[in-house]
Amino acid sequence: MTDAASVAPLLELADLHYTWPGASVPVFGGLDLRVDPGEAVFLAGASGSGKSTLLALIGGLIAPDAGRIDFAGTRLDALKRAQRDRFRAEHLGVIFQQFNLLPWLDPVANVLLGCRFSKRRGKRAGDREAEAARLLAAMGIDEAGFARRADQLSVGQQQRVAAARALIGRPDLVLADEPTSALDRDRRDDFLDLLFGEVRQAGSALLFVSHDRELVDRFDRVIELSDLKTGSAPC
Repeated sequence: MTDAASVAPLLELADLHYTWPGASVPVFGGLDLRVDPGEAVFLAGASGSGKSTLLALIGGLIAPDAGRIDFAGTRLDALKRAQRDRFRAEHLGVIFQQFNLLPWLDPVANVLLGCRFSKRRGKRAGDREAEAARLLAAMGIDEAGFARRADQLSVGQQQRVAAARALIGRPDLVLADEPTSALDRDRRDDFLDLLFGEVRQAGSALLFVSHDRELVDRFDRVIELSDLKTGSAPC
C-alpha cells in the first residue's frame, strides 16, 4: 500500500456533486475520494447506491454538476466530452459489468481495441498482437479460443477477455464495475488471482466496485460508498 503522506494522488475527487437529469435527489452531494498510484481500492456499496455512476464520472462518460476530478494533474471535470474520451483511452482501462465486447470480433481483436484509440497505450504495449495474446493466455484463454467470436465464448471467458482489453498498454488506473457478479466462488477467485497478478505487473492502480465484501482482504484499502456520499438516488 502507498504512503498517502508522501505520494501525490493519482486520482482525487473533491466536493463532487451529481444528479441524474430529471431526478430530484442527488446521487452525490459533496463526495471526496483519493486513489494513489499502484493502489488497489475496494469500493463497497449496495446495488443502486451509485457505484456505477461514480465510475462513469471518473471515466468521463458523464460530467459532474460541481466539484473537481483531478487525474495526475489534469482536471477532468474541465474537459469537453471529446477530450474526456481521449483521456480515458490514454490513461484508463475499464472492465464493464456487461463486458461490452464486440460480439463479431475474436478475443485478440477485442483486446486490441484497448490500443486503437490511444497511441500512448499502443506504444507501451509494444508488439500489440503478441501482448494481446500474452494477456489472454495469462487470463486463462487458450489458443483454441483465439479464433472464436466473442459471443461464442462462455461468460467467464468473455469476462477475462474484457479484463485483458482493460489491461493492455499498462493503463494508469483500471476501473472494474462488479466484474465478478456473474461468477461462482471458484471462478471468481481464479479471476481475481489473474487480475491482481496483471495489475501489479503493469503497475496500475485498481478501483474495484462491488457489493461482495468477501473480497475485501485482497485490497490495500476498503471504502464504503455510504461514508463518502451525502445524497442518495437510484443510479
